[in-house]
Formats: sequence, C-alpha cells, structure tokens
Amino acid sequence: MVCRYLTTEKIKAYLVGGAVRDMLLNRETADIDIAVDSDALETASNISKQTGGVFVLLDEANRIGRVVIEDPDTGKHWNFDFSSLRGNIEQDLAERDFTVDALAIDLDSIAANKPCFYGLLRELVDLPVIDPFDGQSDLQRGIIRAVSRRVFIADPARLLRAVRLMAELDFIIDGDTESLIKQYAALASTIAGERVHEEILRLLAVPGSGRLLRDLDDLGILMVLIPELEPARNTTQPKEHHWNVLDHSLNVAVAIEYLLHQGSWLYENEGILSAVPWSPQLDAHFHNEVGYSSTRLSLLKIAAVLHDVSKPDTKTVNEDGKMRFLGHDRQGAEKAVRILERMRFSTREIRLVELYIHYHLRPTQLTHENLPSRRALYRYFRDTGDAALDVLFLSLADHLATRGPLVEPELWQEHAKLVEYVISQYYNTEELVSPPKLIDGHDLITLFNLKPGPRVGEFLEAAREAQASGEISNREQALDYIRRILKDRTGK
Repeated sequence: MVCRYLTTEKIKAYLVGGAVRDMLLNRETADIDIAVDSDALETASNISKQTGGVFVLLDEANRIGRVVIEDPDTGKHWNFDFSSLRGNIEQDLAERDFTVDALAIDLDSIAANKPCFYGLLRELVDLPVIDPFDGQSDLQRGIIRAVSRRVFIADPARLLRAVRLMAELDFIIDGDTESLIKQYAALASTIAGERVHEEILRLLAVPGSGRLLRDLDDLGILMVLIPELEPARNTTQPKEHHWNVLDHSLNVAVAIEYLLHQGSWLYENEGILSAVPWSPQLDAHFHNEVGYSSTRLSLLKIAAVLHDVSKPDTKTVNEDGKMRFLGHDRQGAEKAVRILERMRFSTREIRLVELYIHYHLRPTQLTHENLPSRRALYRYFRDTGDAALDVLFLSLADHLATRGPLVEPELWQEHAKLVEYVISQYYNTEELVSPPKLIDGHDLITLFNLKPGPRVGEFLEAAREAQASGEISNREQALDYIRRILKDRTGK
C-alpha cells in the first residue's frame, strides 16, 4: 500500500504532525500527514493510481496533495496528505506551528515492521519519535506552545488553530504563546475567508466550545475577524438584561449548547433544562449536516453571537428612559449575511443563519396569552421554513442569557411550554407546516378571470391560511373562499 510504494520507489518519507500527536495521545484519527523528499503532488498522484484511491489537490503552490483510500476490510476512509520536505526533517519540523505537532516518525521503521497503516497506528508508539522541540513533554503537560516566535507571522491562520487545538485536546495555551497571539492578533484580518470558515466550524464542533468564543475575544482575535461586534461591547440594555449586548450575545452561544445538551450553564438548576423539550429526533435534527463541517448546532452558535449585532445601530431612548432596538432583527440578519459571505460560508449556511437572526424574536410574539392559534402557527412555519425548530431554541437561549441568574421560573416555564407546543404541532400537524394544495394560480386565472400577477399569489396565500386555520378543507370551499374575497373587494 502506501508504505510499500514509498519503499519501492526509494522515497524518503516521514509520518508527521497530528497523526503522530494523536497516536501518542491514543486518539483515533483517519488523517495521516506524510512529508516526502520528492514532489509531493506527483507522489500523491502515483499512490492514488497504485491504491485505487482518490487524488485531491489541496495546495498547488505549496505542492500539497491528498489521497483518500478506503480500507477494504472496514469501509473506513483514510486521508493521506502529502507535502514536500522543507530541507531535512528537523528543518521541516522547525517550520511547523506548535510543538505538539512538530513530531515525526521515519516511515522506514514503519515499513520494516508493518505492511500498512490501517488500524495499526496505536501499535507504532514504541517506534522512535523525532522530537526536536520537546513536543512529547508538552503533550504530557497538556500545553499548546509555539515552535518559534514567528509562527503566526508565517501563517496567521495558526492564531485560530491554537484555540481550536486547545478545545479539541482540552489543553491550555502556554503563557508566552498566549502573549504572541495577542501581539499578532491583528494578522487575523489577513486570513483567507475559506480558512476562517474551516477553523471556526472545527472549533464550534467541539462540545462546550461556546465558551471559547470568549477566549477568542480575550485574545483579541474575535473583533479582528468580526469588527462589526465591537460597538456591542459598550452598548447597555434595559434593566431586564443582566449583560451588555456583547456579553449577552456570547452567553447566548453558551446557552444554546446547554439547551441542546452539549454543555453547562453557569446558573443552571433543575427547573431550567427539565422544562425544555428534548428527544432523539431533536438531537438528530441539530446534528444534521448542513455544509462541509457545519451542523445546525454550530450555525446556531454563530447566529447566537451575531443575533444582536445591529442593536448598537438601532438603539433609541425615549423621554421616559425606555430603550428600544426597533428593526435590529432584520438589520442584524442583513449584516450577518455580509459577515458570513466574507468568511466564505455556503449559500445554504448563510440562508439558515439569516433566518435564525431575522426571526429570533418571533416565537415570543406568537401569542400573548394561552397557546398560539392555528393561523399564527401556519404563518410562523411559512416564514421560518427550514429554520422553524432552530429558531425556537435560539429564542429560549436568548431568554436564558437575557436574565442570567435572575431567570423567573414562571416565565421560563411558559416560554418552554410554548416551544414544546410549537414543536408538537411541527411534527404532528402536517397541514400547518405544509398544507396540501387545493387550488392553484391557473384556477384563479381561468375561473375568476384574474390576470397573472401578485394578486393571484395574495389570493392563494389567503386560501392557504384559511385552510391551515381549519376554515376550509377542500377545493370547492377554497374556490368559494376566493369568491367571497373578490365580492368583498369589488362589491359584486
């Protein structure tokens, strides 16, 4: 397989970086980095042909290529990333980011002992590890330490990677390295949007990562990536709010994880989480993949941070001192779209976050007493579409991070009851979510002599609302409903 080809072609090669680190930590991995003293793209291409794997060009300028190989016994896919050695192996490791990744194993020793990688990485622990920067000691101590003072200048994306590795490995960042990050945080503005997208999503995929957004802010990175958030830091809120706008927003991300059973809440008590509906069906929904590396849960955390981004722009205070933020939901959604486009999020990811933010106030507006009407529910499901369930939980997290330690049990119970009812209607009342079509535009044009245009759509939507509310249930009733509308408008 891979080792056999490298040996046959007399290509000097090393297992490097994260694969060695994860092997020493006894962590599962399917991502194998190999440094070769040859043209890495040519080597990767040839290995893909020899093994029947799939070749992927990762970086033509730096000659980095990937071969995806399926283990015939288990069906598991392995990613072999090939790069060309920068000088000898010690010089190559000196160009890497953190000591825990500046590790290597000579593949000659692997080839002499093992026919391939599959399922055998754990058995390689006894092989000699090339470790010029004492990375194994940092692994034992749980430390993320920069290889040199220039690592962030060489690649600013490492600023994000430091925090992501800290989260994934449950390590801490070395004090000197933390100072370096703060010193070079401004370089985060030069990171390509695609790499910001990848690192942010990988960070947010870690359970409990909502709190790491605070770390990004403390390190000076968050505001460089999203300068639109800076005004929120000093924007005060009405007395109902325990935190200013920025602190509130960061805490909404933490609350999201707590309500979706992925983290803790500083002020938790039995009555908070037990009141919120939960099921395997909901768990699967929020872990559903949206784009490459993103889930609804990770996108909700992003929406949490951005949901009030336009509050500083819309804040007004009237004569009696009452604060208002009229339109901050709509304007915030528009601003979030621009931010996520800059970070190269996909169209579908952006559309979901836009819906989350635009409608995050909507659940509490469904009713002022008792439970929402069928018509109100239909309108909610129509407007929020694919984001309906997600918005409900963002609304709950917003509530929790508004009051903080001062959550009033009765109001929380009412909010949770509303959410539970809307969820039950979403899953059990199809005619509210997607009413079957009774009539179409052709019917209105031919039977009522209407001209094609917006009015036809308005009449059809009125009939769908009546259908969802239970006023009509078949084609004849729908047509009669349209007749009444026309009669009311024309008097004929």
